[in-house]
Amino acid sequence: MKIAIDAMGGDYAPKEIVEGAIKAITHYQNLHITLIGDEAKIRPYLSNDERITILHTDEVIEATDEPVRAVRRKKNASMVLMANEVKEGRADACISAGNTGALMTAGLFIVGRIDGIERPALSPTLPTLDGKGFLMLDVGANVDAKPEHLLQYAVMGSIYAEKVRGISSPRVGLLNVGTEDKKGNDLTKHAFQLIKDSNLHFIGNVEARDLLDGVADVVVTDGFTGNVALKTIEGTALSMFTMLKTAFTSNLKSKVAAGLLMPQLKVIKKTMDYSEYGGAGLFGLKAPVIKAHGSSDANGVFSAVRQTVEMVEQDVSGLIQSTVEEINHKVN
Repeated sequence: MKIAIDAMGGDYAPKEIVEGAIKAITHYQNLHITLIGDEAKIRPYLSNDERITILHTDEVIEATDEPVRAVRRKKNASMVLMANEVKEGRADACISAGNTGALMTAGLFIVGRIDGIERPALSPTLPTLDGKGFLMLDVGANVDAKPEHLLQYAVMGSIYAEKVRGISSPRVGLLNVGTEDKKGNDLTKHAFQLIKDSNLHFIGNVEARDLLDGVADVVVTDGFTGNVALKTIEGTALSMFTMLKTAFTSNLKSKVAAGLLMPQLKVIKKTMDYSEYGGAGLFGLKAPVIKAHGSSDANGVFSAVRQTVEMVEQDVSGLIQSTVEEINHKVN
């Protein structure tokens, strides 16, 4: 198996990207990784280059670059060359922790969309209190969506949850303002009926307040709503840990209590860290394209590689394509 990784994308590139890649090839004996980026910056961290190849380029898409323009103009950027490795068949999948918009653009226009998928979806696995997590899609690939798009999101999410996350008959929920069947706007009302009429394990509408309780294994929504929900979850988690830190360092007694509770606090922090689940998959493309978190450390990069390996092994893209073809055949 071959995976291409943008070595220059992310807050801690290339050091953490390279170290994550080394950890991955140590864990997976049949894995070959191509690191794309500035060889002079990558090489000092490459303590083990067994099954790791460097594709040199000194051009990078920055976080501040306009995504479409950057992909079109920076032909030799590490992210663009990474996507080309997949397009040309030299890699089975690719990973970047860089500019999210640029990665979506490169995925769509270079890797290519699966026939029958109208809109790819950006789909992270988010934490739940029981540690099992849930998949949310879309969280920003498409701000606007049609009911048919949400049905396709549900199909893609269900396939991923079953084949990669090992969940038998994953529960699919539609994010809405209430759990009653008739709740919501025109989009959610029409999407509700489409998903209900499918063969998926649809449990109906779910509310945002129940997401972290694990109310569903797959949560479907439009990109605007999904992105707002994602950022709210991220912000709330960060704020809670900041408040806990402040409370436990306010005086000597609190510091003693913090010392006693530290093991439990670390468990809670790890449970709520969604980088443990890998990156956000850009579902609906011809090959796996994974967006690792921008602040990924070596463990976060390894988690993204693990997720990518499982997607390739289970042929998630192929299953999505065949399932969509079957659905479209029934409709027509």
